Amino acid sequence: MTTVDPDDCVFCRIIATDDADTVWIEREPDAVAFRPLPESELAPGHTLVVPREHATALLDVAPDALRATALLAQRVGRAMRAALGATGVVVLSATGADAGQSVPHLHLHVVPCWPDDGVLRWPEQRSAHVVDGDPSALLAEMFE
Repeated sequence: MTTVDPDDCVFCRIIATDDADTVWIEREPDAVAFRPLPESELAPGHTLVVPREHATALLDVAPDALRATALLAQRVGRAMRAALGATGVVVLSATGADAGQSVPHLHLHVVPCWPDDGVLRWPEQRSAHVVDGDPSALLAEMFE
């Protein structure tokens, strides 16, 4: 995975400079929540939740930063239900360019959903990639 110097990270700069263009939802000691660029919004209230600590993605974030980020995402989701009347919430995150990650800083997209959306669904097609061996057994071996 490509690493990015925190000085070159757009999310680190937003957090450090308290960018006036940023619509802040919540700022906590270890994680922050803010509105994405309007052209990137998937739904009204779509929110990005980001650890303050620079971590490229899920696979390299410190446990405490991940915990803070996940807990803030949960609070944002609950707020979406209470304030916006959302009947569901989708949390999206990608790790690596092949998964569609566009900003190399861990971030969770917390997206409110309503019955008439029909927009965000589980991927419809299965990966065509073939793994040599039993994938579940190979994964389990990593924890032995």
